[in-house]
Amino acid sequence: MYEQIGIVNRVLGPIVYIEDVKNAHMMELVEVGQERLIGEIVRLEGNEAGIQVYEDTTGLKPGSTVYGSGMPLSVELGPGLIGSIYDGVQRPLVEIREKSGFYIDKGVKVNPLNRIKTYHFVPAVTEGDTVAPGQVLGTIQETERIEHRVLTPPDVTGSIVSILTEGDYTVEETVCTVADEDKTREVKFFHRWPVRKARPIQDRLEPSIPLITGQRVIDTLFPVAKGGAVAVPGGFGTGKTSVEHQIAKWSDADLVVYIGCGERGNEMTDVLQQFPELIDPRTGRSLMERTILIANTSNMPVAAREASIYTGITIAEYYRDQGYHVAVMADSTSRWAEALRELSGRLEEMPAEEGFPAYLPTRLAEFYERAGMVTTLSGKDGSVTIVGAVSPPGGDFSEPVTQHTKRFIRTFWALDRDLANARHYPAISWLDSYSEYVTDVMPWWREQGSSMWDEYRKVMLDLLQQESRLEQVVKLVGADVLPDKQRLILETCRLFKTTFLQQSAFDDIDRYSTVEKQVKMLKIIVTFYQLGSTVIEQGATLVKVRRMKVLRDISRMKFEISNDEPDKLDSLQKKLEREMKHLGEIYARF
Repeated sequence: MYEQIGIVNRVLGPIVYIEDVKNAHMMELVEVGQERLIGEIVRLEGNEAGIQVYEDTTGLKPGSTVYGSGMPLSVELGPGLIGSIYDGVQRPLVEIREKSGFYIDKGVKVNPLNRIKTYHFVPAVTEGDTVAPGQVLGTIQETERIEHRVLTPPDVTGSIVSILTEGDYTVEETVCTVADEDKTREVKFFHRWPVRKARPIQDRLEPSIPLITGQRVIDTLFPVAKGGAVAVPGGFGTGKTSVEHQIAKWSDADLVVYIGCGERGNEMTDVLQQFPELIDPRTGRSLMERTILIANTSNMPVAAREASIYTGITIAEYYRDQGYHVAVMADSTSRWAEALRELSGRLEEMPAEEGFPAYLPTRLAEFYERAGMVTTLSGKDGSVTIVGAVSPPGGDFSEPVTQHTKRFIRTFWALDRDLANARHYPAISWLDSYSEYVTDVMPWWREQGSSMWDEYRKVMLDLLQQESRLEQVVKLVGADVLPDKQRLILETCRLFKTTFLQQSAFDDIDRYSTVEKQVKMLKIIVTFYQLGSTVIEQGATLVKVRRMKVLRDISRMKFEISNDEPDKLDSLQKKLEREMKHLGEIYARF
């Protein structure tokens, strides 16, 4: 399979230059030296080539032989991906540890998919049927929740000559033989796909269904649609990883692909230790039964970090093609961009802003544009939603990665250091964040019986903007000089921030809110403001409004009323209306 294509000329860290090149192609997968280090050709010039190597090149010397595979960097797609932990080029880390110990040996080769494990296969087609690319050939119950649909590879079409009967098989078995004119193809349970090439689809759809995360600040104020793209920028310690953890656990995505791209080793260790112990709230089983982890920490080879997000998005597209909704957590794209910068520097390319390569925007676009709600080749609807964390140095959102990312996403969850320092989580700034999916998902909210969702949302966002302006006055002269109606705005926003936006991941009730609970909580707070404004106009004071007994119940509703008790929120709404009416009647007499 591998043939000699050249000889190593010089080594610059992860970049290796070779000479006497023959029969080589751009982006070709190669093996370098006696240890057969994995690499990829990224430059061709005359009889010379540049290779980025995905392993440690220590000890590699000029004169070493380079072997070409004749194919691009690809991943294996088939049963057994779910629950796996891979590095940036889809090497299974658990199996590597068993083979080489706690450190990854150079040149170690382990199959990404288990070749020994058997899966129970149920055919969906019979001999003589005509199959097209992306068609379901049969099913395997990969986990309790995920039915793995064995697909016809995108480049295969024809009629079924033979197909396996129902039974238990390994992934290397031939599922079926397909004949097309004079050609016959054997289709196995898995196939390979180039990571830098988007998988084909039938049609791209408008995103219209929100990805429900259970986090109120996201679902209500800044929603993302399934198939959307989100950026989560924030400085060190503002909670980017915490936000992604919450979404990975609580979102209604069918599958989660978590890419730890260049993060610190101890942070990724926490993910690897915690995720297997977390319980999927929908099945009561391990969260790993719907999760695929790609771990490429900051002390791993930098070139593999650059490849890791392509590996993750390709795996996500494979499950999308089966008709599932997949959420991709990329943590963080800044570390990935730093890998691009280092590799570009070693390739002696002309730097652009802050040393990043001039093609940084293009690479970001290629990644985020692989998100989307689509009709697959088999006619099913599926989606890939990308949530990309950005780590701007010093929390400076004007730096290149953040600014270029904003061009290709439609939802922006800006994390605020002051909120994080005040222990307000999620620390998403309501002044700097935005979502362009609100109009797209509005019909869905109306179908859920929440026709007033957008109106309530607009009221609160407007009040938060007014509060921001009033706070400037308060800092200068104090709140006492403001009229009660303006002080009511401050009181309402304080109640909204502490009762609605702030959410505890450690409280059994508050860590997740259903859509119904979110809307009813929002309605109660908006009603408090609207009725409070009315009674103040009738002559009541803000002091009297604050003394209402119902305010204590409102401030505790997120902890004391569970998702299964919406009637209690209705009762709280009526109680608020009664007390406000009573207060208004008292002052209406004068």
